[in-house]
This record gives sequence, C-alpha cells and structure tokens, in this order.
Amino acid sequence: MSAPEAAPTRPTTAIGYFWGDDGYGLDLAAASVGRRLADESGVAPDRWTVAGGDATPERIGERVATATLFGGGTLVVVTDPWPLIRGREARDAVVALLGTVAPGNGLVFVDPMERVPKTLDAARAALAAAVRSGGGEARQLMAPNAAGMVRWIEDRAKERSIALGQGSAPEIARRLGGLVREGDVDRRRQGQLAVAELEKLALLHLDGGQVTEDDVRALVPEAIPGSTFGFLDALGERRIRDAAGHLERILESTPEPVVLVQMYGRVRQLLDIADRLAAGQGSRDLASLRLNPYFLDKLVRQAHAWSVPELEAALIGLLDLDVRVKGADGTTSTEGGRRLAFALWLAEHVGRMPAPDGRVARAGHAAARGS
Repeated sequence: MSAPEAAPTRPTTAIGYFWGDDGYGLDLAAASVGRRLADESGVAPDRWTVAGGDATPERIGERVATATLFGGGTLVVVTDPWPLIRGREARDAVVALLGTVAPGNGLVFVDPMERVPKTLDAARAALAAAVRSGGGEARQLMAPNAAGMVRWIEDRAKERSIALGQGSAPEIARRLGGLVREGDVDRRRQGQLAVAELEKLALLHLDGGQVTEDDVRALVPEAIPGSTFGFLDALGERRIRDAAGHLERILESTPEPVVLVQMYGRVRQLLDIADRLAAGQGSRDLASLRLNPYFLDKLVRQAHAWSVPELEAALIGLLDLDVRVKGADGTTSTEGGRRLAFALWLAEHVGRMPAPDGRVARAGHAAARGS
C-alpha cells in the first residue's frame, strides 16, 4: 500500500478531494473545510451532502457558484463521486466546476473505499490533480491497521481529555475488530465506532476518573468483522472455533453460494497439495503449481493437518451442503436451517482431527459417499 500523499500546508481554496478507508478521517477532513470557512466569515456554512449518483455538475454549481451577501456560505460535500467522474465529459464538467466556487463557499469530494488501490485510477487521479492545481487539498486517508489501532484510540482519547486505564484501549480495539489482521476486513467505520464508544465511556467518569477495562467489557459490544481470509485459514488449519466465529459473521454480509464457492476452492486446493505430498512430491515439484510462494507454504502447512480421504469426504460434504443451500433437492429450508447445515459440516469435517491409522478419516469418507 502506498503511503498517503502529502497535503498542501495551506490550501488557498475551499475545495478538497479525500479518499481512503478511514471513515472517521474522511468526515474530519470534510468538516475541516467547513471550519475554515467559518473562521474566515465568522458564521458556520450551511452544509449540503449529496451522493455522486444523485448529483450533477449543474446542481452542484447552483450551490457553490454564487457568493453570499449576508451570513455564511455553503459547503457542498459530494460522497462517492465516482458516478460523476467516470465519464470524460462529466469529469471535465466537474473539473471546470472547481474554478467557479465563490468566496465563502466550499466543495469537497469524499470517496470512501473498502479496498484502497496502490494507485488511483485515471478518473480519480485527474480529480485529485485538478483540486491541487486549483489550490485545494487532495489526499488519501488510511484507517489504522491492527498494529496501530490501540495507539490511535489512545490518541483520540487524549484529544477529548478522556483518561484510559491500563488495558482499556486494547480491549476497545479488540471488541471493535481493530486487532483483526486479515487484509480483507472492512475498516471504514472502525474509527467512527471507536470514537463513539470513547465518548460513551467518558460519561461514566465525568469526575475525570479513568475508564477501566471492566468498563469497556460492560459497555462496548463486540463488533468483530468477518474475514474470508481468516475463515479459510481457520478451516485449513482445522481451528473449528475460529472458523465457526468467522463463518457466522461472514454469512451476515456474503451470500451463502459465494461462501460455498470459497470453501470449495480452499478444500480443493488442499486436496491437490495433499495428493502431491502423499505421492512424494517435494517443494520443487510443488513450484510447478505457479502459486505465490507465501500462499503455497501456507497450503502445505494446512495440508499436513488433513489426510487425503478426509479432504475427499469434505468435498463430498460440500456438494451435499450446496444442494441443500440452493434447494436443488426439491426441499426448502429456513435461514436457520441452512446455518445449522454449515455448522454441521464444520463439526463433521473440520473438527475431526486425523487419526494415526486413518480409520476415522476413511469411515467419514465412506459415510459421506453413502449419504
């Protein structure tokens, strides 16, 4: 991931483009433009927030192109500007609009991203360049990762004069999923949630006392995000409790057939590796698979936790699970019934550790074929 680009020290125009996965930082950057307008005029501007898909350059121009005679101006915040800039003609109109922002008004584009690219695409890069050349501010805002989340929470607490006792910041981070290290976790709202929880916890200690770890456990609900990477790794390593926890959260936001495809892909990869290892292939032979070396090493480690018959049985079990989820057998099931079917597959196949003589694995394989 590329480092955030440096912002101009003193923007000369109240325009901005902010992108990234830090929802808290994006909100703060937009608000900072409004505060600057308020400082200059002595009156807070009216704020008009509109999604890019619901706006046109003409509608935005009506709000920002005319200076106010009395009172504060208008700050227009365009969220998710992609629909406005993806076409060349519309993007040119947006770029032209930047030069029409009247004194006292402001125009900010806020671009939240679940996955931040290493480099901006051409349309977004053109908008960033136009904002900078117009005297505005354009920069990337990244959510703190697992290594930095605890320090980030401590810093936000200091800004608000909230005293945190030992262990309270790590516990907040853990409960909000800030310590999850997988790269596919959506971190866009973690900062906003953390600040909201800090302010809630501060109400317990209006006398200035410290927020304790017990306070956090009592008041902060767990909101650990699901991670597909974490789930598939837990499945491959046969950590059934971790796998079940990830799966429950993933199914809240991912369609069941998609999850099944991901499960099938990992089990199929493990079976391929296990077959090759059983045939005596070494690292040089496995290199012919043309997989990323780090990922290949991970698969090899995971394959050692399974026998070939167990993986074959797991695949057959996934086929049965697929039939049930899609109702291909002519039966219908409730969401609860399908969730139970996923849990039973985990218990039957992931939770069963290999027996030294392979008898348990072969029995499971035979049972799966007969079901």
